[in-house]
Amino acid sequence: MARGWESKGVADQIEEGQQVVAPSSASATAKERDRKTRLESLRLSRARVLDQLEKARQPAHRDMLLKGLASIEQQIEAVSSETDEG
Repeated sequence: MARGWESKGVADQIEEGQQVVAPSSASATAKERDRKTRLESLRLSRARVLDQLEKARQPAHRDMLLKGLASIEQQIEAVSSETDEG
């Protein structure tokens, strides 16, 4: 009977060890999903601004769109480089 308890203790320790590892890997994948979602959103925003830029006629509107485009491209670059660092 003592061996049964010892086996149970070992099994519990193994499960606890796996539970400690699982949250960190789950959070890494959650972070990666968030990063990919943000990157896709920025790319869609970039495409929308480019479309608007093609149709814009007023210089002030074009200037505003160009500044927005530059900002979006900087954000895309920053989010893309997160994978290189991580």
